[in-house]
Amino acid sequence: MECRLGCAACCIAPSISSSIPGMPKGKKAGERCVQLDGNNLCLLFGKAERPKVCGTFQAELDLCGETREQAMDNIIYLESVT
Repeated sequence: MECRLGCAACCIAPSISSSIPGMPKGKKAGERCVQLDGNNLCLLFGKAERPKVCGTFQAELDLCGETREQAMDNIIYLESVT
């Protein structure tokens, strides 16, 4: 599965414990990453500064569902049970 452009569920819903440029302590679950632009696209995509966890994320239908809303719901749920 390819990521849906502008979805950004994986950049908002989960917590990220590693440092992100502009967010040295990472981010909390539900917090919008400061590296998202107005179209919900990553400003660090393809750059060395992008956190490893972000670069290794792979979109999958079971996680991302058919819509952005399903992706948000699924990731929020997983964040709450881990």
